[in-house]
Amino acid sequence: MRSKSVIRSVAQWTIRSAILGAAAYATFAGVSWYRYGRVELPRRKEDSDPLLDQFMPDYEAAERHQVRVNAPADMVFTVARELDLRRSPIIRAIFNTRELVLGGVQNESEVPRPLLAMAKATGWVVLAEVPGREVVVGTVTQPWLAKVVFRPISAGEFADFHETGYVKIVWTLRADPAGANESVARTETRVITTDSGARQKFRRYWALFLPGILLIRRISLKMVKEEAERRRRIS
Repeated sequence: MRSKSVIRSVAQWTIRSAILGAAAYATFAGVSWYRYGRVELPRRKEDSDPLLDQFMPDYEAAERHQVRVNAPADMVFTVARELDLRRSPIIRAIFNTRELVLGGVQNESEVPRPLLAMAKATGWVVLAEVPGREVVVGTVTQPWLAKVVFRPISAGEFADFHETGYVKIVWTLRADPAGANESVARTETRVITTDSGARQKFRRYWALFLPGILLIRRISLKMVKEEAERRRRIS
């Protein structure tokens, strides 16, 4: 009898936890959908990015993340470019969940592992770069589709691209010096749609997948910090 009571209690606790988790996720998604298009501009000068502004000065959504690293900026930037996101089981799970939800199939057999090489191999374009400090990458896509295609657009054409039905996305890898052997690793993502129909579709997509997007950014910066600081210790 006691074992049945324990099992029943565990089952009830699991159900309650699942309900609370689902409610929290639904609330977050609702708030994200409501706030879409209400962009919070950088408050500090160091958070602004003139290089990124060249390609997307106005945008509908943006995410900025940073972490202080006990390593030189050039080392941090190199680590960020070479980062293998698939080393994180959580990030792999997020990617797999997206494919499961949208019904897509992943094919990673010929995709390079380093982050920047992977991006370029799958259709992202390096729009601008400051050697050893920052790279700006962009693409045009329809991320709500099961099989996402990243359409490469050159730096000279990117800002003026307005073909209907698409989302323009830019993101950065950046390392700013913050002392002799310290730096700040930064990443920023900006998004703008080309018409109202694409905006409606992407707004739903953004609200649904934003928790995973945020988690990927935070985990990736933590990975950059740990690896850069490890390399500095052994250098």
